[in-house]
Amino acid sequence: MLEPLKTLREIFQDAADLKAAKDLLELIVERVQQSMTADVCSIYLLEPESSELALVATRGLDQVSVGQVTLRVGEGLVGYIAQHQSLLNVDNASEHPSFKYFPETREERYSAFLGVPIISFRKLIGVITVQKEDASYFSDEQEAFVITIAAQLAGPLSQWVHAEDVKTFLAQPDVPIQSNLKFQGVKGATGMAIGRVRWMHSAYELASVPDRLALDSGYELEKFNRALNLAKEELHNSGRRMEGTLPKDVLALFSVYKMILEDRELSSETEQFIREGWSAATALRKTVEAHARIFAKMDDPYLQAKADDIRHIGNRVYANMQGDDGGDGLQVNEPTILVGKDISITDIAQFPPKFLAGIVCSSGSSLSHIAILANALGIPAVMGGGGINPSQIDHAEAVIDGYRAVVVFNPVPNLRKEYRRLARQEAKFIKGLDELRELPAETPDGFRIKLYANTGLVADISPGLLRGAEGVGLYRSEIPFMLHESFPSEDEQVHIYRKILEAYAPNPVHMRTLDIGGDKNLPYFSFSEENPFLGWRGIRFTLDNTSIFLSQIRAMLRASEGLDNLKILLPMVSHLDELKAFHGLLEEAVSQLRSAGIKVQRPPVGAMIEVPSAMVMLRDIAKLVDFVSIGSNDFTQYILAVDRNNPKVSDLYNWLNPAVIRSIGHVVQSAQKYNLPVSLCGEMAADPAAVILLLGMGVEMLSLSAYNLPKTKLVIRTMTHERAAELWTKVKRKSDEHRIRRLLESELDRVGLGGLIRAGAA
Repeated sequence: MLEPLKTLREIFQDAADLKAAKDLLELIVERVQQSMTADVCSIYLLEPESSELALVATRGLDQVSVGQVTLRVGEGLVGYIAQHQSLLNVDNASEHPSFKYFPETREERYSAFLGVPIISFRKLIGVITVQKEDASYFSDEQEAFVITIAAQLAGPLSQWVHAEDVKTFLAQPDVPIQSNLKFQGVKGATGMAIGRVRWMHSAYELASVPDRLALDSGYELEKFNRALNLAKEELHNSGRRMEGTLPKDVLALFSVYKMILEDRELSSETEQFIREGWSAATALRKTVEAHARIFAKMDDPYLQAKADDIRHIGNRVYANMQGDDGGDGLQVNEPTILVGKDISITDIAQFPPKFLAGIVCSSGSSLSHIAILANALGIPAVMGGGGINPSQIDHAEAVIDGYRAVVVFNPVPNLRKEYRRLARQEAKFIKGLDELRELPAETPDGFRIKLYANTGLVADISPGLLRGAEGVGLYRSEIPFMLHESFPSEDEQVHIYRKILEAYAPNPVHMRTLDIGGDKNLPYFSFSEENPFLGWRGIRFTLDNTSIFLSQIRAMLRASEGLDNLKILLPMVSHLDELKAFHGLLEEAVSQLRSAGIKVQRPPVGAMIEVPSAMVMLRDIAKLVDFVSIGSNDFTQYILAVDRNNPKVSDLYNWLNPAVIRSIGHVVQSAQKYNLPVSLCGEMAADPAAVILLLGMGVEMLSLSAYNLPKTKLVIRTMTHERAAELWTKVKRKSDEHRIRRLLESELDRVGLGGLIRAGAA
């Protein structure tokens, strides 16, 4: 009996030890062929640019044909399946009208043929085929087996097609680079640059380390600690090399890496795995994967980016285990664009800053530390978007457009000339951003907005302060909980919260109470739900765990003693009873602490407006809170009923959707009516087009990533409140989100801020 799910489970278990996608494909065809006792199993993948199907892996056909056999959609049996996107099962392949023979495959002896399309989200990924010498149809059970395999592999393979160009698996390592070869990613840092490509390749990928046991735990512990200490020394030296080049707030990124390396939990967990018998490399991989997974699962993209930092550090320590000391720097003497799959800040530190023109990293996001560092260096960066074939682009000339997140390798002369012109215009526009740091976020006609920073880690304190943040608009208190092996004690929480409150005093710090659930579970208190985003999360969880909640409230109050800049923010409020219950706990905490001789004050309390019920009940909520804060990320998600992390519907997630902006406008107007201070936090506050609307609505406080503060401040200091209000009146009558964005971006162009959204528009 064929067991497709068992076969898939074995494939994915063994895939953990593989380094390349090509190896994964070969594993798939091998296991499918063995499970079906077929003579042949092959996989063809669609190359998006040429719309051709390429044979990328086979078990049974001549291996010479891999990378050599390509078919157009509609050509041959494989092309027929791709064209019709349906199964084909024939007993004699050569008699089918679409049959086409490829001599290099040596498939003439195989009669029976079964092929199934691999489809993900209505998009053709490729075709999987099996063949046998016997001229008989494959059975219904065999058909079902291949259909199941194709369906289950469609998702992973669709990600691979996006992440790894099919061309990299074809036999063409010596093909000269074509002119205007494009790579599309996501924005990391805006800007324009032209330079020579330098491919950064790491021979040491921690993720590829298999599970290995070790006989001598003492030796493995020594090996790990030696590599860890060397990584700390390398990081210190990298920071020293960048001194004088980077502002203090960006040099703090090296402190973030240092804190990861010095995290006692990271080292203690690795040492524990070693004591259990694992090798140092395996133990490190297990620890790094566990910590990175915590951040990768978070809904907030800023926190997701922390997973990359942890993986970079892990790779560096692993490289040290293998005897790679990272070198003392790279010698270049011309503008250079650094390109690679995974690039860390220590990689960047090896380059002379005056020659580093841009960064292209096929992983990561706009909020990763690589993107932040690129912004600070004033160079463009393109992140994510998939794999790049190093054999085609290493040492080639390239232009990088950070505004459109496009890289063009080997540009034709006219394109190169145009990008040089755009780069000169952009330089004039960017020059004034640093001068805004000490200036207030105030419109030319006198409307004042307070700009706060979002944070969740102690290491994030410095960037906010040095970028002119007037306080913390959202402190994510769940982060320390997620990084601990157990619930942090009240004293541990006091220590963490005090650092944040002291750093920003006397400016306010809005501390959100523990917000877990949804995509944020604690590793030591995990639970599963059918629909976690509508389930046991935010204040629902904490009110059901009052001992945890009361301990956190007490910790916040104790940490604020003598500072009095604490404001408590409650997440996921949907019922009035939740607010009433919290006030009961708050009064109990204040009473307990005062009885113990601790002089604490009752802090202002606010509710996050994230769900529709809170918006509708704002009049009643206003009687129970001192302020409200619109959490634009979740607010957009719940208004539109869209999970932005779900690729099937994520394109529907848009905070300029008329329903979203009208709802936000309603909250702001209602809050003003009830004399309730209202702020907005989230990615929307960093979108120049959206900032115009928020200004027009009369939002008086915005909270966003520290690194986006200058651009938002520039919009506020350029637009008049009167003009923004006129645009808001016009926009709220429109019903098309795309037209809304075009209108707002044309306004940015009109007032000379086009450089915030594209190059050469200043």
